Amino acid sequence: MLPDPPTVPDFSSQWAFRWRRRPTAFGSFPSLEPVPRLAAIDLRDLCHIESQAERVVRNTEQFVLGRPANNVLLTGARGTGKSSLVRACLSSFGDRGLRLIEVDKADMIDLPEIANRVAGRPERFIVFCDDLSFETSDGAYKGLKTVLDGGLSAQSENLLVYATSNRRHLMSESMRDNLGAKTDADGEIHPGETIEERISLSERFGLWVSFHSFSQSHYLDIVFHWLSVYGVEPSSHESARLPALQWATARGSRSGRVALAFAKDWSASRHGSA
Repeated sequence: MLPDPPTVPDFSSQWAFRWRRRPTAFGSFPSLEPVPRLAAIDLRDLCHIESQAERVVRNTEQFVLGRPANNVLLTGARGTGKSSLVRACLSSFGDRGLRLIEVDKADMIDLPEIANRVAGRPERFIVFCDDLSFETSDGAYKGLKTVLDGGLSAQSENLLVYATSNRRHLMSESMRDNLGAKTDADGEIHPGETIEERISLSERFGLWVSFHSFSQSHYLDIVFHWLSVYGVEPSSHESARLPALQWATARGSRSGRVALAFAKDWSASRHGSA
């Protein structure tokens, strides 16, 4: 007996979904699974990425309003708010019809099928892939290229791709790639095929947004923000300064993720000792 046809999720009441492949006796079959408990985040909780947030929020609002909008590639240091910004957009626009479909990198080849699943729906869908990168030999990027370009047909009107990556060109780089570069009679450099392929993939994202590591003062601002969220009085923030810096030093990073982790630990210990 063949497996049942895929069920249509309740897009009207659910905001976030995951694309998952389940093994069966007849092979691997994909499905859209609702996320039962969404890890929501408010735009006001994203400190010191205001310029990046403004660009992404504006693009997302254009998309929700049915206006022209771009696929978005968010690149930069880990823990600086890239994926949190995408989730914050869902929190801001979910009640206006925005929906989020999370897709693992390994399943990016299924993007054309995902686009077909949601084609014609009144909702607006962002396909989101966190920490996206490909090896040069990885064929999964072809599904991404098909959706970004639309192939022979136009890109789906109600679907965009938002991706985060630590690599601006999405693929691994090696010195060997540069061996294919050539210069013409005027000295102009022409990149090799491997470099061309990498650049052409990232350029299919119309909007590039870069994120940078936080300074010490910005890191502490984020720590103090989350301490307030977790109920620590501002008068107690100064006593957390040195422990927060030591926490970051031990982890080798002053990222927003590290700041949040410290604030959780510190606030819990303060409440426990109260």
